[in-house]
Amino acid sequence: MKTSRLLCIVLAAALAFVSWKLVSWKLVSNGNQHQESGVAAYSSDNKAYDCIMTRTSCRSFTDERPTEEQIDSLLQAAMAAPTARNAQPWQIIVVTDRDILDTIANTCKNIKMAAEAPMAFVACGDLTIAEEKGGDEFWNQDLSAVTENILLAAHSMGFGAVWCGIYPVQERVDFVQKLLELPETVVPLSIIPIGRPKNTLSPKDKFDRERIHYNGW
Repeated sequence: MKTSRLLCIVLAAALAFVSWKLVSWKLVSNGNQHQESGVAAYSSDNKAYDCIMTRTSCRSFTDERPTEEQIDSLLQAAMAAPTARNAQPWQIIVVTDRDILDTIANTCKNIKMAAEAPMAFVACGDLTIAEEKGGDEFWNQDLSAVTENILLAAHSMGFGAVWCGIYPVQERVDFVQKLLELPETVVPLSIIPIGRPKNTLSPKDKFDRERIHYNGW
């Protein structure tokens, strides 16, 4: 009787061990498949990483505009961006006026989606601030970081957004400066239309191991 009970305990332990190994092998196997297919394996518990991996450009919006509190949160996220020499050379225009959005959509071929968007941010570099802080060569990089922060923050809040380039196309820069009555030393780098996505969006898989190089080409 004691031998039979001992045998049952041994068999149960062995079964538990085999089950654990199978689950572990499956997890590793799935992770390898993700890596081989070019899709990074990551934990959905990591909200910041998940936000980066699921963000995609949105070009079709409902008419729901972010609340004032949400707009303020987006602006705070924008100004949390890294900046060369801590220059912080940003000026951000919040556009909610329907006529201005329509004028942008009708004039700039790359920003036609502004006709649907309930609002947009215009991320601008203040060249006076940049020069004073010694970061005048890097203002466009600083404002690129600002733009990306807005995109990610908007996505984390359930909004859609898209990066529309203005600088360095001089014709676009001149148009936006005139439309928004910007000083000559305030240069618009990007316009970011924002709103609730009208359709379900799926991120693109852009990962390519052939573009990765270690310690040189």
